[in-house]
Amino acid sequence: MSVPIGSYFLEREQPALSLEEAKVVERFHDLYYRRWSQQGADTINLSWFGYETLKCPLDLWIYQELLVATRPDIVIETGTWFGGSALYIAMLLEQIGDGEIITIDVEVKPNRPEHRRIKYLTGSSTDQAIVAQVTSLVGGKRSMIILDSDHRASFVYDELIAYSPLVQVGDYIIVEDTNVNGHPAWPDFGPGPTEALQKFLAENNEFIIDRCCERFLMTLNPGGYLRRNRPGITSSKDTERVE
Repeated sequence: MSVPIGSYFLEREQPALSLEEAKVVERFHDLYYRRWSQQGADTINLSWFGYETLKCPLDLWIYQELLVATRPDIVIETGTWFGGSALYIAMLLEQIGDGEIITIDVEVKPNRPEHRRIKYLTGSSTDQAIVAQVTSLVGGKRSMIILDSDHRASFVYDELIAYSPLVQVGDYIIVEDTNVNGHPAWPDFGPGPTEALQKFLAENNEFIIDRCCERFLMTLNPGGYLRRNRPGITSSKDTERVE
């Protein structure tokens, strides 16, 4: 049974950090990520109902807020891994009472969770056949996009180009792991999600970075919460959005 949804949603601009505060956040972020990437600690290895996902729990709370506030018909996730995040989102959608998640990966991991609101697709998220299938499934419905597969800049950029037209005004694309390549974690990663975002945002003015989604200070996705603020040339359904 779904839970009645309240009316408390935070959208106000957050006060800026001082230089010293920003340094503290960066140092903690570096430690948090380095503990996982270099020291074998489970800082981002999370279990949701016994299924693995690689996330920061503070980001998952933001996911919940965005899902409840925007109530997308379809969530598109690239990068299924073991399915923990797909199950998390599916269970939230179940409580909301509507919506489904389409999750895409090139690899089928064993023992993935089954849920009536999860649809698995196997293949590359940038493959033309996969993009066409997802586009057909979305149709004119409202969607949220979560990009968490191959983190090379060229690949993430291609994902942004492929899936951004599916997002309507007021809805979100979340680009995961923008912290790598020295932002501030994993400085030797090479061009990654942040570099893809910089190129994407330089080429259009249809999305803005929602810094309110970073208000918990620790996020694996700094600058990665994008909200569409105006219709795009290829997103004609924006004018038909039904509240």
